[in-house]
Amino acid sequence: MQLKMKVVSFCHYLQGPACAQYLADMGAEVVKIEPLQGAFERHWSGGNSWVNGVSAFLLSANRNTESLAVDLKQAEGRDLVLRLIDEADVVIENFRPGVLDRLGLGFDMLRQRKPTLVLASASGLGRTGPAASRPGQDLLMQARSGLIAATGGGKQGPSNVGAAVVDQHGGALLAMGILGAYVRRLQTGEGTLVESSLFAAGIDLQTEALTKYYAVKNRPDVFTRDRHVGSWYHDAPYGLYPLAEGHVVLSMNDPVKLATALDSDALRALQGIDRYAERDRYAQAVAEELCTRHFADLSPVFDAHGIWHERVRNYDDLLQDPQARHNEAFREIEVPGGGTALLVNHPLRYDGQLPAYRSMPFHAGQDSQAVLQRLGLSEAECRALADAGVIGMPSSRS
Repeated sequence: MQLKMKVVSFCHYLQGPACAQYLADMGAEVVKIEPLQGAFERHWSGGNSWVNGVSAFLLSANRNTESLAVDLKQAEGRDLVLRLIDEADVVIENFRPGVLDRLGLGFDMLRQRKPTLVLASASGLGRTGPAASRPGQDLLMQARSGLIAATGGGKQGPSNVGAAVVDQHGGALLAMGILGAYVRRLQTGEGTLVESSLFAAGIDLQTEALTKYYAVKNRPDVFTRDRHVGSWYHDAPYGLYPLAEGHVVLSMNDPVKLATALDSDALRALQGIDRYAERDRYAQAVAEELCTRHFADLSPVFDAHGIWHERVRNYDDLLQDPQARHNEAFREIEVPGGGTALLVNHPLRYDGQLPAYRSMPFHAGQDSQAVLQRLGLSEAECRALADAGVIGMPSSRS
């Protein structure tokens, strides 16, 4: 008997859709429930990043999912979704607390209706608690979780991470939790409520750093450091250094090897100091040695001496990276109306292969008819529901 996980996703923005995309890439049948006008990510895309009218925000986290556009405020629409859930294994939502309850689709009701369901909630700060009703968004959670304070932390002040790392990590964590709960369901027949939050994801991202911070009490000034030092808990020279052109990062490196590689008397004189207690002094000395060097000359010497380093690359450089090309990090897809979009591929391989690209829900309700026909509705019934404003279907299907 062949099993396919069936997922109903009430998700928008990024954390929830990212989770659904991970599952869809791995072979789950994922149906995204959207309002008739489409989810938020269809109508916004930061940086004016659109491809023939299609939001790059949508493209980033909805691969291999199907779109069912439905008016959940209408009884017929709600009943259609309940029929879909009756055949599903997993329900995911990332609304604010109480939204699904007001729609008559709350988890307590769904659990009574189908006890074997895996129910998954992706919230901002948690489904309960004193801050549960506050807005949850990536930048806000970078701030609340301490990530911004630790990331900048140098004498130049705090700095956020320049990507939605908390959202993406939250989606991956929820997908992992759902898979664990699904295995439990297969073993026991029991459903599970899986809860993730951006706040928890922001904290989890810093497991190593937080454990080290709390291991030693009363050191709130530990984040203050020379601007070149990339982490509050590493010895110098760990960090970012300008070159004559561009920048280089140095990881954990032996000071004797580094002094030899740079043929630096200044670094030889410092190689015996405590490079954590005096990290600013050491980092400044390294910075002075590197500021006139060129990466093309420096890198072969560093390689020869076993110095861990990388040139700081931008997004254009990344596309040309031979290892990124070998790993097939990106995938080009066609967009309706002409043109293409470049997607980040699924990050894992299975038996050496990447999951296939099957589809993208370019339009809200693009798959409404196909989804409902799997429930037994006829084409005429689907069209009648669309005419009544219960579901959304592309006009091209008329």
